[in-house]
Amino acid sequence: MLRFIVLGFGLMGLLLWATPAMAQPSTDEQLAAHYFQNGEFDKAALYYQKLYDRSPTDLYYQYYLKSLYELEDLKGVQKLIKRQIKTYPDNGVYLVDYGNLYTLQEEESKAKQQYEKAIKNLQPNRTSVTLLARAFLSAGHPNYALRTYEEAERKSRGSQVFNFEKAEVYGEMGNYDSMIEEYLNMLSINENYLQSIQNVLNRNLAFDNGSPQSTALKEQLLRKIQKNPGQPVFAEMLIWLYLQQKNYTGALIQAKALDRRMNEGGRRLMSLAQMTESIGNYDVAIKSYEYVMERGPRGPYYVEASISRLRALKEKITTTSRYTEEDLNKLETSYYTSLEELGRTPNTVSLLKDLAHLEAYFLNKPDTAVAILFDAIQIPRIRPNDLAECKLELGDILVAQGEIWDASLYYSQVEKAYKYDRIGEQAKFRNARISYYTGDFGWAKAQLDVLKGSTSKLIANDALDLSLLITDNTGWDSTDVMLKMFARADLLFFQNKSARSLEILDSLDALYPSHPITDEVLFQRYKISMKKRNYEEALTYLEKIYTAFGQEILGDDAVFLTAQLYQYYLEDAPKAMEWYEKVLLEYSASLYVVEARKQFRYLRGDTLVPGGEPAKP
Repeated sequence: MLRFIVLGFGLMGLLLWATPAMAQPSTDEQLAAHYFQNGEFDKAALYYQKLYDRSPTDLYYQYYLKSLYELEDLKGVQKLIKRQIKTYPDNGVYLVDYGNLYTLQEEESKAKQQYEKAIKNLQPNRTSVTLLARAFLSAGHPNYALRTYEEAERKSRGSQVFNFEKAEVYGEMGNYDSMIEEYLNMLSINENYLQSIQNVLNRNLAFDNGSPQSTALKEQLLRKIQKNPGQPVFAEMLIWLYLQQKNYTGALIQAKALDRRMNEGGRRLMSLAQMTESIGNYDVAIKSYEYVMERGPRGPYYVEASISRLRALKEKITTTSRYTEEDLNKLETSYYTSLEELGRTPNTVSLLKDLAHLEAYFLNKPDTAVAILFDAIQIPRIRPNDLAECKLELGDILVAQGEIWDASLYYSQVEKAYKYDRIGEQAKFRNARISYYTGDFGWAKAQLDVLKGSTSKLIANDALDLSLLITDNTGWDSTDVMLKMFARADLLFFQNKSARSLEILDSLDALYPSHPITDEVLFQRYKISMKKRNYEEALTYLEKIYTAFGQEILGDDAVFLTAQLYQYYLEDAPKAMEWYEKVLLEYSASLYVVEARKQFRYLRGDTLVPGGEPAKP
């Protein structure tokens, strides 16, 4: 063990000598380092003695000392340490070295005398204190390191505090109660350390609900909150702890109490709502938004909370397999009630767009959806980006109604207005998709090939997939009948005519049983099953793609979507982790790797927030 320490130190010394800021090492230094690194400590000791006699620096002292220890020359060690103490009588670190020598010789009482002397002679400047405490820690004496910090605080009469340093020592000792106490005492002195302390605790504590460490932190925080009601930082820490434990209800209760106490007007609740909404905990998000709304319509976040609550409610209902017609009707009523209260203004355009989506795709009222969007785009002073979003949504619904060329007109307006923007690329992709639906594959591919260079990975990936579909399935016959049939089935699915889409897919299976488009047919069947909320059936199609076409273009899609299906719809976290791991191990070049890793870590409990929302089929 000593050899390992010595060699590690020697390498550090060589690196220090090699720095440009220092003079070129002399021949004696080079020879000393060479012999030290090669384990020839008798020769190294001779050269380090020579260097030390010339200049008794700490660097030469340390190398010389370690060389003598390696040679088991304890008399030489004692002589060297005593000389260094005489040269630097105010540096207690060398007294620790002397104590270590006595410990090695099993003379504990003499060792203790040296340690006590080092602490007694301590100069309360931060550098001396830190060096001595670290020397004690390196020697395996954390209690003396703590005494060093405490003595420094006593001698400085409170002008210097070492809470962070003491907490670190307690952590190394495994005394987490005292470690937590020191960190919280530091917060009492300066609340600006909140983020730093949270980072340290996150690295050192296990936050499983009920773990001794998290229980100790919770108990100390509750005592601090009760004892110091005027210091909100401890309530903030408790909210943070609940979030680490994924106890979002507890976080909500504390956030409400702190909001009332500090009269924050709902700011903290808005942040909590947005965070919990982003991870799919819609119940806590909705309750948080409702609390903000209860503060009254004059509150600074009332309109935003009203709109966001409906968005979260819509996601809660429509992203599960358990919603009913009654749920959808109640949601529709809530939208109209909010619009009646808030009015149809530039601030409520997102409400109108979401309501139109609900009417078109869930309540089967496309005409109502179109009317809502027509009203939205006529609102005076509507923000340009909101206008573009509404036109894209309107175009999608018109495609679903069969008004393809009217839809293309709206897409083209957005594309022209945002030629070099991401939303313009979305419009361009939709126009290319229309060309694909109508059998103009050459034009569609030309547009898609441009979009493959998009800065948006989502757009680039969608463009690549559709371009490859066209490339792989054209040229089989002069009229491209097979691909036209598939594009027709794809359009019918988009128009919510799943039964007719399935009829065409059945014909494709019968006419072209061994054609390369088979995996696309399976994927289309998966999307139809998802729309029908038949998730078990959807799984079978994805598994067929993985089994038979795992190395083809849809292989990684099938694996990633299987994981998403298990996570979000079947609520089977272990199976979801299994399939996310397949993405990481079998498709390392996939665009899904980053998202799969985030979700895998979240499900394993490594992180608080998952990577994102479920992928939409």
